[in-house]
Amino acid sequence: MTEIRNPILPGFNPDPSVLRVGEDYYIATSTFEWYPGVQIHHSRDLANWRLVTRPLTRAAQLDMRGDPDSGGIWAPCLTYADGLFWLVYTDVKRRDGAWKDSHNYVVTAPAIEGPWSDPVYLNSSGFDPSLFHDEDGRKWLVNMVWDHRQQGGDRFGGILCQEYSVAEKRLVGEVRNIYRGSDHKLTEGPHLYRRDGYYWLLTAEGGTGYEHAVTMARSRDLFGPYETDPQKHLLTSKDAPEAYLQRAGHADIVETQAGEHYLVHLCSRPLDATRGDAPGRVVGIHEEDARRSPLGRETAIQKLIWKAGEFPRLAHGGCVPAPTAPAPDLPEHRFAPQTGRTDFAPGALPPAFQWLRTPDSARLFSLDARPGALRLFGREAPGSLFEHALVARRQTDVAYAAETEIDYAPETCQQFAGLVAWYNGFKFHYLAVTAGDAGQRQLTVMSCPADWPMMRMEQPLAAPIDLPATGRVRLGCDVDGMTLRFRFAIEGGDWTDLGLALDQSAISDEAGNGPGNNFTGAFIGMAAHDTSGRGLHADFLHFQYEPR
Repeated sequence: MTEIRNPILPGFNPDPSVLRVGEDYYIATSTFEWYPGVQIHHSRDLANWRLVTRPLTRAAQLDMRGDPDSGGIWAPCLTYADGLFWLVYTDVKRRDGAWKDSHNYVVTAPAIEGPWSDPVYLNSSGFDPSLFHDEDGRKWLVNMVWDHRQQGGDRFGGILCQEYSVAEKRLVGEVRNIYRGSDHKLTEGPHLYRRDGYYWLLTAEGGTGYEHAVTMARSRDLFGPYETDPQKHLLTSKDAPEAYLQRAGHADIVETQAGEHYLVHLCSRPLDATRGDAPGRVVGIHEEDARRSPLGRETAIQKLIWKAGEFPRLAHGGCVPAPTAPAPDLPEHRFAPQTGRTDFAPGALPPAFQWLRTPDSARLFSLDARPGALRLFGREAPGSLFEHALVARRQTDVAYAAETEIDYAPETCQQFAGLVAWYNGFKFHYLAVTAGDAGQRQLTVMSCPADWPMMRMEQPLAAPIDLPATGRVRLGCDVDGMTLRFRFAIEGGDWTDLGLALDQSAISDEAGNGPGNNFTGAFIGMAAHDTSGRGLHADFLHFQYEPR
């Protein structure tokens, strides 16, 4: 293996925090409103990764009922010290307007798979907390501070630093503002390192849209003053609209066993840069739509050159991220390929899938109620911030096909279940089995294509399609870049295309109210809704996802 192909974590995997323990590498990424909280991937060669755990699994650690879309878990930081893994994270309860309610916690575990402790509350002064273990054994929390007094978008008041007492399980001592950032502003995502007699402070700046950037500063003293890198940005795509990786920022650094340095960072691949997973412009679409990224914010890697006493630089030169990175001096370590088909079995939900917000998953689904099926209990409406029975996996490819099979007997139009391409409550395409006025089973499509600020739900079929009164129904979709097409088949029959070409670019960060305001990515999965309150269940017999 001579090079690593970016992104290393495709699909919604933003805000990476990277860690090496011996020969093992881990990356923790944000999960926002998706449960369980925080994704941790494992690698031994920095090129091949597998999902190893989501540590925040119970109500004592995380309860996001009521959290807004793109709230919840922001920017976790994973470190290792004193024989323990340390994970700090933010649970954002309010994200719009002048104020933010962003509560920061720390949990620990003796092994990456757990068991993970109950959380210790840290503070709520801002988000993106990071725990720094200094050479003398003392621990320091750094996080950005939110200043609601400022007008406009820049309420980012700098990077705070305060000591964490392990014995007292709380922050202690003076709170210091150690760095207010460069003139690019919106300074967040801090990580501290100790090297060559300096404290090195890595931050993200410019917001998480197309102006995003990574900035480094250093100081001889932990509390500053910090000198900003004369180059200012270690990494950014803001001046390179032609680059394959856009919105590059929010980064972390790891050193290999051989002394090589690598930077992991978030990025996105807008549709004008992805066709067959390679650079190239999609023909025949509007420029503003081409700058949409249904795959969300992903994780990429770049090799660094970090000479003693000097600011680090990208190994390939400049500050624009590259589509590939030179591989480290490590043995290649591949994992067994994942199958595209999921056949449900009693026990735990397969690791590719997540649900929304609630720790009480038994209210939403069961794998034991009907062995061989995923049973979803119809709960509140699409977009509910409390009980939304949706189980889905990330879209990780620009083009894919997905299928499921449903066994479902709705009685009213308030009961509907099926296959859904989902971003949030205002961005989705939903192929649903429901019932008409006379109780007959029907197939319908509901779509909310992010027409900000109206966010209207549309029903693009000219009329619902009548289905047999009983029997399973297969539901499928085919996504190719900007376009999603639904299809269906009754039991024993062939596929029928619905003749609709829906806008898949609407299922993206940038659609609606623009980049920097939405932080997740497209999912595809199974849902059941029952706004009558009767909780009618729908059984899904399998799920299949195949890249195209």
